[in-house]
Amino acid sequence: MSVWDDLDLLLDSPSSLTVTSSARGTVKDKANFKVEEDVSALRKAIEGIGTTEKTLIEVLTQRSNAQRQLIAKAYEKATGRTLVADLEGDTHGDFEDLLVALVTPPAVYDCQEVIRAIKGAGTTESTLTEIFASRSNRQIKALSEAYLAETGRSIIHDLQSEVSGDYGKALLILAEGKRDESSNVDAAKAKADAKALYEAGEKKWGTDEGKFIDILCHRTLVEYKTISKKTLQESIESEMSGELEKLLVAVVKCVKNVPAYLAERLFKSMKGAGTTESTLIRIITSRSEIDLLDIRAEYKKLFGFTLYSQLESEVSGSFGDTLKQLCGQD
Repeated sequence: MSVWDDLDLLLDSPSSLTVTSSARGTVKDKANFKVEEDVSALRKAIEGIGTTEKTLIEVLTQRSNAQRQLIAKAYEKATGRTLVADLEGDTHGDFEDLLVALVTPPAVYDCQEVIRAIKGAGTTESTLTEIFASRSNRQIKALSEAYLAETGRSIIHDLQSEVSGDYGKALLILAEGKRDESSNVDAAKAKADAKALYEAGEKKWGTDEGKFIDILCHRTLVEYKTISKKTLQESIESEMSGELEKLLVAVVKCVKNVPAYLAERLFKSMKGAGTTESTLIRIITSRSEIDLLDIRAEYKKLFGFTLYSQLESEVSGSFGDTLKQLCGQD
């Protein structure tokens, strides 16, 4: 039995995408926040001889993103330089990427990750899949607005030229940000959906991907297993392949449990030879004020050890220290 096997329970469970409270984050607003003090501490750390990484880590990991925006504004006013430019000039590699991510507003950060994923040779589908499967409608709307402001083009327009085939079709549906996020499920409609998925999928050869994608991406998932003998995930895995399969499985997992999906992504990013630092940075910073506590709990449940202990053994230096500060210990 895998964690995802009980998809039929989804009929009664509200979508896990709609969690909007920041109650489950590890990073909160700092009480008695004094922006001027933070700016002078950062200036000292950056302008002195040799950057004091410890100060950068302390200040930036222990303030909320909204507070970091106030710091960045005041920093620019005081110095005539942007905080991002100074961080980029003074730090390097993954540590630099992580600090810049921390001082970037969440929607802008998501937008920049999408731009990075589609520019250059070859598209990074895994990043696009993770972002569009795990973000709520509200987050996708904010990301789209940031994208338009940053590039002058609509995100849908740019994705259309970058992703193709059934994977592209499914991703574009998700990028519209119109998923059904209601928590009260209409049982009759749910049964009809399940039947339509079954008809489009397992029951006949040459899966009707369009229909499958449409129902899957627009609706909260349903009691599929009662009609088919397989769970929806098993069915997708046997009927689809490649990036499309990965995307649809991600959608199924996220409807059920976003933190468990992201815990699994974190685990995979540290497993095997080499660590995928960009995935660590993206998930830990972007979820630090949303549900990182839940991700930690799911991580322990799925893998038997804590996320913190895994970070201790896999990432080092200032980069590792920053991630561990954001993650926090149980």
